[in-house]
Amino acid sequence: MSNANDTSALEREIEETRERLAGTIDQLLYRSSPKTIANREIASLKAHFVDPATGEPRTDNILKVVGGVVGAIALIVVIRKAVG
Repeated sequence: MSNANDTSALEREIEETRERLAGTIDQLLYRSSPKTIANREIASLKAHFVDPATGEPRTDNILKVVGGVVGAIALIVVIRKAVG
């Protein structure tokens, strides 16, 4: 009789393990899908420029990016004038 109980317990344990593995595989597929990755990166980028708590723009980060772009454009203009 104990052999039958051991077998049914083992079968139950195997089935529980299968269900956990299936859930883990589903999570991995979701996390690695290109759409999920893109949405996660977009949310991260938005959070860099907009405060998630208040919804207000983060002017310090915006000004840093604008300053970098203006500096890069100015550098290109200076280099083109020096070369040509």
